[in-house]
Amino acid sequence: MRFALLMTICAALAGAAQQGRVRVLILTGESDLAYHDWRISTPYLRQVLNNTGRFEVKVMEEVRGLSASGLAGYDVLVLNYNGPRWGPQAEQAIEEFVRSGKGLISFHGVTYGEFYGQEFHKRWSASSKGDKGWAAYAELIGATWKPGNIGHGARHVFPVKWTDRGHPISRGLEETFPANDELYHKLDLLPRTKVLATAYSAPETGGTGKNEPIIWTAPFGSGRTVHMTLGHDLSAMTQPGFLAAFARGTEWAATGAVTLPASISSRPQPRQDAARLLVVTGGHSYPAALYTLFEGYDDIIWTHAASQAEAFNPAMKEKFDVVLLHDMAETIGEKEKASLRAFVEAGKGIVSTHHAIVDYTSWPWWYEEVVGGKFFVTALGSHPKSSYQHDVEMVAKPVKGMANHPVIRGVGPLPVVDEAYKGMWLSPAIKPLMEVDHPLNDKPVVYLGPHPTARVIYIQLGHDESTMRHPGYRKLVRNAILWAAGKMAPGGR
Repeated sequence: MRFALLMTICAALAGAAQQGRVRVLILTGESDLAYHDWRISTPYLRQVLNNTGRFEVKVMEEVRGLSASGLAGYDVLVLNYNGPRWGPQAEQAIEEFVRSGKGLISFHGVTYGEFYGQEFHKRWSASSKGDKGWAAYAELIGATWKPGNIGHGARHVFPVKWTDRGHPISRGLEETFPANDELYHKLDLLPRTKVLATAYSAPETGGTGKNEPIIWTAPFGSGRTVHMTLGHDLSAMTQPGFLAAFARGTEWAATGAVTLPASISSRPQPRQDAARLLVVTGGHSYPAALYTLFEGYDDIIWTHAASQAEAFNPAMKEKFDVVLLHDMAETIGEKEKASLRAFVEAGKGIVSTHHAIVDYTSWPWWYEEVVGGKFFVTALGSHPKSSYQHDVEMVAKPVKGMANHPVIRGVGPLPVVDEAYKGMWLSPAIKPLMEVDHPLNDKPVVYLGPHPTARVIYIQLGHDESTMRHPGYRKLVRNAILWAAGKMAPGGR
């Protein structure tokens, strides 16, 4: 089992190497959560690096078992740790890793800690009793701190100045950037340390009245290390200056060069071929969790409209690939109707969700030829009023033979507690993809609409927050958007 796991990790790292990505391992865990909560900052930093497209990032929370062979597939280590010693095996493995020509970057809370030993850390913990510390740690960090000097003034916003504008990390960046952080002071830098950026520690904030080092590099054998005193919490880390210094510093520590741009975003950067989505709401309440269905992807760019007038206009055909309807309105204005029809007939995508099955039911073309379904709010002719029931336990399953359709591929059975709909009119031309077997609900719950050129999907589920946060439902909606936009491999209509 362990061998198979090791082979899987090695294969993943090899794949990253083939793609030219820098392979990063974040070492974290066990730190003092009251001051520096690694459980929050580690996923954030991992996301920042991954979103650049330059890195492949893994995380290790239990470092004591680390060995040299375990580091063999990586290019750079990120230290996000301020806890007990890791022990000789792990510490020696890290030393050998960097000394061999690899990289290490650390920040803020890593500046002090039990790695320095009892004399340094006795004011923080009794667990280091009799411990003389990790001998190479100060050299890896590029600095040390006399116990009596440990500290900083009041947290505040201050300018950080790049004093070495020619270094690859700082080259091309603005001369200064604002930090929202604690300004560490009175550090003792080692002789081979090269300072890249400083900040003035103002006496009125409890500072020294001197320019203090903020970002520096230090050699370690054939390797490269970077240290930043910035990064107290997420508010500090979200500052653009921190993001640029951290991501570019990680790349330089790993490779000795920097290819990343000056601006680094913590959010996924949209691809050039991302689906352009318009989300339309109005006429019915809904959980705020709806918006999370579209966030965090690099292949979806979305815009929200809260009314028909805002959503449906002649320009929509050129601006968007898909319209996702989560509104509820039986009627639609003539101008809006013309724009929406032009959008559909241009072969664009429609994803209709939950109560949007009530949409535009005064317009036969829409429910008969596009969506392929109608919920009867009131009885009409021989058709009785449709029914609904809240908080119904249902299991949506792929229709036989349709499990590999792109819209539901990988979704699997979907157990939810959601709103049931019964007694709707359904066009014989729809193509069901998922269905439920429940007396309070019509059988199809995900189906393709009958329009011959547009890509139209109806998803009945989506009333409750629990459904919107269900991983299977989230994958279903994302698949539907991408398929409707023509961004997925064909799988039939």
